[in-house]
Amino acid sequence: MRLPPPGSHRLVLRRLAWCVAGALVAAPVAASETAPPAGAYRDRIIAPQALAPLPPDEDEAPADDDGPPRALRVELQLARSERGERSYDEHGLSAGGFWETADHGSLSLDANLFRSDRLHGDEGRDWGGLATLWQRNLYLDGGWRVDNGLGVLNTPAPELQRNQYRFFLPTAPLAGASTQWRQDADGTSAYAAFGRAGVYDGRRMAGFDPGDGRVAAAGVQWRSGAGWNQSLAVLGSGGRIVADGRGDLDFASGDSQAAHWAAGWRSERDSVQFNLLGSRNDGRDAAGGWIDASARRGRYRHHYGVFSLDPGLAWGALPINQDVRGGYYRLGYQYGRWQWNAGVDDIRSISGDGFDGQYATAYARYQASSRLGYGASLSLRHADGDAHALQLFADRSGEWGQTRLQFDHADGDGLGRSWQASIDQALPLRAGRRLSVSLGYGEIADADAGSTRTATLAFYGGLALGSRVSLDGNARWTYGDGASALRGTDLNLGLDWRIAPRWSLNLAVYQSRGRQRSPFALDPLAIESPFLALPRERSALLSLRYDRQRGRSQAVLGGAPGAATGHVAGSLFLDDNDDGVRAASEQAAANVTVVLDGRYAVRTDSNGEFAFPRVSVGEHTLEVVADNLPLPWSLRESSARRRIEVSVRRTARVDIPAVRPR
Repeated sequence: MRLPPPGSHRLVLRRLAWCVAGALVAAPVAASETAPPAGAYRDRIIAPQALAPLPPDEDEAPADDDGPPRALRVELQLARSERGERSYDEHGLSAGGFWETADHGSLSLDANLFRSDRLHGDEGRDWGGLATLWQRNLYLDGGWRVDNGLGVLNTPAPELQRNQYRFFLPTAPLAGASTQWRQDADGTSAYAAFGRAGVYDGRRMAGFDPGDGRVAAAGVQWRSGAGWNQSLAVLGSGGRIVADGRGDLDFASGDSQAAHWAAGWRSERDSVQFNLLGSRNDGRDAAGGWIDASARRGRYRHHYGVFSLDPGLAWGALPINQDVRGGYYRLGYQYGRWQWNAGVDDIRSISGDGFDGQYATAYARYQASSRLGYGASLSLRHADGDAHALQLFADRSGEWGQTRLQFDHADGDGLGRSWQASIDQALPLRAGRRLSVSLGYGEIADADAGSTRTATLAFYGGLALGSRVSLDGNARWTYGDGASALRGTDLNLGLDWRIAPRWSLNLAVYQSRGRQRSPFALDPLAIESPFLALPRERSALLSLRYDRQRGRSQAVLGGAPGAATGHVAGSLFLDDNDDGVRAASEQAAANVTVVLDGRYAVRTDSNGEFAFPRVSVGEHTLEVVADNLPLPWSLRESSARRRIEVSVRRTARVDIPAVRPR
């Protein structure tokens, strides 16, 4: 045993004596609750409810504390557009807002009414518009929560139908009514919808063009055992959505009825889902089925499945996969600095008129340091004509922000040889400013018109020009040297001026030369939109907007009246390079619904932007209803629903990427 050094016991006794003396002296002080000496430090914690209110912003309208939280937005709009060789004017009125009730959930309204001299077919069309009224989070006995919608909607869908790994069943737009019932305790949900079929239209003002047919949908999902869920959905649709040759959407004759059944089992590491789909389309019966399974083993994740979808299979008005049979396997690995995955599909055409061959993909990324990462991806398609697509990239973060260098190359029978080198730079700027720049140069092949050398320069971001004026949007300049090359400038800019409390003036300028299919996307199961070849279009929109928020201490989204607030803003975009960062060259996803806390809904504008003002501080849920995403784009589960944190007087910015199969 180690002995203490000589004399150490005297030091211990001396310290003990001082402690006892100090306690005796402090006792009467504590008993008499004598305050500490002036200037002495004391820890103090102030409860949030005890904080004095902040002084109002001089530009903010006085608060109206009467009644529950509610808001109103009214906007007068004037637009001039040119599309192809035609020009037309639109002018109208839009209104929206929400009303928080004590017993009937949250009510929200989004409505447009406009007059346009745009010709629709051979008939002049004067009036257009849409209106949507939602009642969300209505609580009933038995633990039920109900969402009711009236107006222009999209058909709901069970969770098992929405969360598909390889195949996608779209929703159908309609003018009618829908109801959705959920019971979280036992996992039961049900829905029904009925209305008139149609398509979204309007250029700078959103509208709805009803067709001749009807849409009816119903479905239910329930928990059937330990880890098991089942769902059954039926959909009847009158007409099919087609391109009319001018870049617009139209309805063609043809009715379809379809039913989808799914059963899924999930544990912590494994999952499997069985799907059966049957349809009658224009009197023709078809059936299909597919199985998706996954397994996590250590650092590896396996996805595999089989499928068989008859020719002519249908689900609503939009195209889906059909006339294919085969299977697929995917293997993914992630640990430390490495992330990679690889997969192969074997696809056969049932009729013999479709794709018949194999499709393989591989992707790898290595994070060399906290600032530098690089990788590559490769796609191979083997059929009557072989094709490949290669991508090399490097990402670096530093004082200049996030940088991505990328090189794409594609070659194959019927495709020609295409390549493109690009650099994307997202600059780090102070609050209220954001900017990303993209520069690209390459040679894009066209099977009919030959190859064109193309250079592009693009900008995306926002800038606060003082406390009342802001500029947001993107611009893209393109120059090609071939006869079929795209030349000119694409613009989507908005200038917002807050001219007075509750009043703002907005000027939006839009110009597009059309777009083409990417030669670097080879997946034979990807459903390509039939509306890619859009004509040249340009327009200008001037709007005068009035906003008013009312309620106890103004309307606060997701919190108690008088709570501290911040803001939520963001964008939804088509993430072409799948890096999760919105590059200036990537397109926006417009007219898509975003819901905060399952109660408050807004739609993305023409630049993919959305905003929720005055949101209570703390954690919230942000959910994207991917009802209007263009095919073949979709949202990963982590992007479709996410948690966000809102801080006092700060804007929580969220850029949400949509992805497509590669």
